[in-house]
Amino acid sequence: MKNMAIEIIATGRAIPPKRVSNDDLAAQIDTSDEWIRSHTGIGYRHIADESVACSDLAAEAAKNALEMAGCCPLSIDVIVLATATADYYGTPSTACIVQDKISARNAFAMDITAGCTGFVYALETAAGLLSVGPRKRALVIGAEVLSRVTNWDDRGTCVLFGDGAGAVILERTEDKAAGGLLQTLLYADGSGAESLIMRRGGSRSPYKKGETIDTSICIEMNGQEVYNFAVKAITDTLEALLKAGNFSIDDVTRIIPHQANARIVLAASKRLGIPIEKFYLNIEQFANTSSASIPIALDEINRLGQLKKGDLILTVGFGGGLTYGGNIIIW
Repeated sequence: MKNMAIEIIATGRAIPPKRVSNDDLAAQIDTSDEWIRSHTGIGYRHIADESVACSDLAAEAAKNALEMAGCCPLSIDVIVLATATADYYGTPSTACIVQDKISARNAFAMDITAGCTGFVYALETAAGLLSVGPRKRALVIGAEVLSRVTNWDDRGTCVLFGDGAGAVILERTEDKAAGGLLQTLLYADGSGAESLIMRRGGSRSPYKKGETIDTSICIEMNGQEVYNFAVKAITDTLEALLKAGNFSIDDVTRIIPHQANARIVLAASKRLGIPIEKFYLNIEQFANTSSASIPIALDEINRLGQLKKGDLILTVGFGGGLTYGGNIIIW
């Protein structure tokens, strides 16, 4: 990509209208608004209607971004969709369903599974695909319906998650001064796979004829292990991004982290000596939307007018896999 730039030209998001407060959850399980807020920073989460699947939210976010860009869906060459809650198991990809829903008939489409780091992975994947061949424009989406894979009887996890989707449109330009995606660092640590897992239903643990199970496929998490991993993942990734770009923290306009837990971000902020004001946090309103959290936050901050051309943005994601990584973006 030395002779070109991959620029973000538009953002979009889709948030289900149903808003569930901590008090709503406290009426169903043994918890409280004070406990949830003090342990996670979450106040609300949005839950999709039973008729709404991952592709529905993804398509809405995509259309939102296309409208901002003033782009025809036929101008999209690539669709990369990150999700842990695909419409269907294995095939077809949710990206293909979105391609049809938005009539982007000229685009090829594929899903990426990288947990809560999915959007970071997807952004780099799409940029790489744009950097070769005749492709010019890509749609990158993070979309989740985590309410379908949440055990609502497990108070340790059910308070954490929400549904939503975010999208960006990438465009290749020969103008290197345009900014855009400058660099991405990606990492994985498969030794921690059991820390955050959906165990049932895959080839490792398939359904068996006549078997009766108490719960459906749902997220299982070792909270302490994930917390420790996440704090280190943020600090290591941000330090590596600053070193790779030869930037100081004073050069950075905003850091957009995966919105998993406000305490994780606060701990990383203190460890690195970075003012918490540098981090954009909206977890209080949306909870943890996994691969959708970074693009939702990016669209929100963009539409609030808090970004201007030339601003330096760092994203940082961390989650199941275990995976982690981040992007350097010049707005």
